[in-house]
Amino acid sequence: MPSAVEIMAELAALEEPKLRAANAERGDDHGVNLSALRAIAKRLKTQHELALELWASGDTAARLLATLIARPKTFSADQLDAMIRDIRAPKLLDWFVTNLVKPGKHAEDLRLRWKDEPDLVGRAGWSLTTDRVVKTAQGLDLATLLDEIEAEMKDAPEPKQWAMNHCLAEIGIHHPRYRTRAIRIGEKLKVLIDYPASPGCTPPYAPIWITEMVRRQDVG
Repeated sequence: MPSAVEIMAELAALEEPKLRAANAERGDDHGVNLSALRAIAKRLKTQHELALELWASGDTAARLLATLIARPKTFSADQLDAMIRDIRAPKLLDWFVTNLVKPGKHAEDLRLRWKDEPDLVGRAGWSLTTDRVVKTAQGLDLATLLDEIEAEMKDAPEPKQWAMNHCLAEIGIHHPRYRTRAIRIGEKLKVLIDYPASPGCTPPYAPIWITEMVRRQDVG
């Protein structure tokens, strides 16, 4: 089995300066192609102890890889809480939530623990909330979530604001009872109203996002 030192050397050899520069514009401090990272993970399969060593390195590319080869259900809530507070890169945060928190045993505990935090930790909490809005909304107080979004999203730090806006859109898309209110909140706050969207992509401005996705559902 390869050592952490060997894997780190392999990652260093894959570093692309141009990709690092492009990633830096989004706040991500690595220059390794994500497809190459996934290929390494596929080769390594699950190796939890190696994942822990890679995470301990502090290197973002190594940590991205670690999220792919760790065993999510072995982490305690407190371990995951400590890990997230050392994350500075948005891509790593998203992979951490998707690959370690959601498949683990503590997603709901951590959702509640993180949702009212600032910046990236708050983003994680709202990402987990959005997942529940879409998949398992029973037991969620959607009206209260809309109250929180209306009161806090406008002035939230950008990473958290994106996640709250996503939650707002998904409430409007998946829960017709709250659709009109979700659209009105989006129109009132105007968050991401001027954000450019690539041709063929739905803008992240919630009223347009909700309306377009509902239209597609109706057409389908």
